[in-house]
Amino acid sequence: MKVATGLAIGITAQAELAAKAVESAMLKANIHAPSSVLLFLTSEFAADPQSAIKAAAKAASCTQIIGCSATGIFTEEDWVIDSPAAAAMVFSDLNFSHSNADDAMLLTLTAPNAINTTWLNNSELNKAGIRFGGVSGDAIGQGPFSVWQNGKGTTQGYCDGVLANTRAAVGASHGLQLISSPRRITKTNGNDLFSLASLPALSTLFSACKKQDISITKDDIPYHQLVAVYANKASQLERGDYNLASLIIANQDNASVTLTKPLREGDWLSWAIRDVDAAQIDIVKTASLLRRQLDTEPDFGLLFSCLGRGPYFYNGTDLDLALIKTLFPSLPLIGFYGNGVIAPIGSVNELLQYSAVLGLFSKSNVISL
Repeated sequence: MKVATGLAIGITAQAELAAKAVESAMLKANIHAPSSVLLFLTSEFAADPQSAIKAAAKAASCTQIIGCSATGIFTEEDWVIDSPAAAAMVFSDLNFSHSNADDAMLLTLTAPNAINTTWLNNSELNKAGIRFGGVSGDAIGQGPFSVWQNGKGTTQGYCDGVLANTRAAVGASHGLQLISSPRRITKTNGNDLFSLASLPALSTLFSACKKQDISITKDDIPYHQLVAVYANKASQLERGDYNLASLIIANQDNASVTLTKPLREGDWLSWAIRDVDAAQIDIVKTASLLRRQLDTEPDFGLLFSCLGRGPYFYNGTDLDLALIKTLFPSLPLIGFYGNGVIAPIGSVNELLQYSAVLGLFSKSNVISL
């Protein structure tokens, strides 16, 4: 299987950029007629990407084109934010097929307004499968062509497909540092967390922050940095096998914390904080683990990064991308910075913030994890 990427950057959102990206990738891979193309466009194309999609299809002589618009895009060559650009990955022998199997691994791309639990996790109604991917980052998330498949915009606002005849290993890197020991959740009500180990939830949060010298007061809580991580067992938290819930608000009147998800009494929880050093360690750990799971050198990779995890997080440099390129110097890689990412956490497909999702793929006659 031949795979390569191309990246084209311009001054205005011209359809020719998509054609140039595809042509560059075809030249690298020595492919004259790709079987399929992954195409990502920056948000300057979001209002009307169809001309760019058509230009890419014409350049590739291929209608199986899947992708979306995003605030920023990248390949192993470089990343682009705040400039019109197109990124393409071409394949000589790969198709994005459909599957209703519960264990199918599905590349999933969605506009923000199209996300719902029916297709994300409801296997009985929709055969949800194991999903990974990202959320389109166009300015308003309402455009009918922010996500496309088979060379045209999707009316439902999302698309998915199995990468046929590949072996796959997919995982999420959260980049978090735990700042408290695991405690059992002893009282909740919906999304409100009241107590951990019978201690007021807000008090445990303040205590954890103060022990780590994290600046926090009742009037100044860094909600964008703090995260609740939880799992069925304390040992899962310690080895990084956990789910995440962002903080919405701290309630001073009853010392509770309102989270983005309802938690269960009896589970275990630790407070965590987003940390640059921890993120770099975690992305290397994640990539190394996936390489072992794949049990062979990958032929290509897909990386989906939350906009809050890329260059904005690393002070103008995407260290996640740089580290993956160091680990896999010749690996064709493509992805984008989105409004969120999707990955399987345990047995559930999760919509994640401030995380990066990496997929490594190699040629195979059987799709497996």
